[in-house]
Amino acid sequence: MAEQLQLEGGNIRISDDVVAKIAGMAAMETPGIAAMSGGLSEGWAKRLSGKNVQKGVGVEVGQLEAAIDLRIIVLYETPIHEVSRMLQQNVREAVETMTGLRVVEVNVKVEGVSFRGDDL
Repeated sequence: MAEQLQLEGGNIRISDDVVAKIAGMAAMETPGIAAMSGGLSEGWAKRLSGKNVQKGVGVEVGQLEAAIDLRIIVLYETPIHEVSRMLQQNVREAVETMTGLRVVEVNVKVEGVSFRGDDL
């Protein structure tokens, strides 16, 4: 669903998919992140609907704010708490800079650990 910002010069609409894509790209650029985790329900959604669901990213976009949920797999021997904090910061900055929305929360769920070279 696209949300709309009411401005003097007109309206701006930013879809959930756009915010999810920005968040996903910022997440994958964060050191220590091996992959995004699609989870079981997302895999079923892809099979049933044929839609390209943004893997491991859930967003709720309001008129001025956004909330983001990330499901990740981290690299083995990476300090999970440090990577998660850096991830929150990177995603918040990317979304706020590119969209002008205020990110109220970035929730991180670590769903796995990967060794370098693992097939994900």
